[in-house]
Amino acid sequence: MHSYDVTATTAAPPEVVWMLLVDAGSWPLWSKVDGLDKERSVGLDPGGDDGVGAVRAFRTGRNVTGERLTEKVEQRLLGYEDAFNSAMHNYHARIELTPTASSGTVIHWHGTYETNWLLGWIMPRYLRKFMQGMADGLARYAENAR
Repeated sequence: MHSYDVTATTAAPPEVVWMLLVDAGSWPLWSKVDGLDKERSVGLDPGGDDGVGAVRAFRTGRNVTGERLTEKVEQRLLGYEDAFNSAMHNYHARIELTPTASSGTVIHWHGTYETNWLLGWIMPRYLRKFMQGMADGLARYAENAR
């Protein structure tokens, strides 16, 4: 079992960060994913407030991965698991938002996953860096979206 654990802090309040997290359509604007594959996604909310059970399919390069939302606590927690992912399995992740004293937000993004032995040499370092980029991108974008 492998894991990653990254954190970013933004001056944006939790409600702004939350709005971006639950709207799969916004992810290509602030993250390292190239696009949302609407044809492979299931149960997306037309208003941008995806609920538990929705599968959000994201394209990065030629790869498309699906993530099923499993937990949702308004402005505090978004959890998901892999719905389809060729590189990983048993993937579970949580994005926790904590307000700061200065009205900002700490974004804590962490997950666990399994992969084959070959990717096990490469994936932990790659994914930690990739996910830190996701958290940092969300933090920066949220500050401008306020």
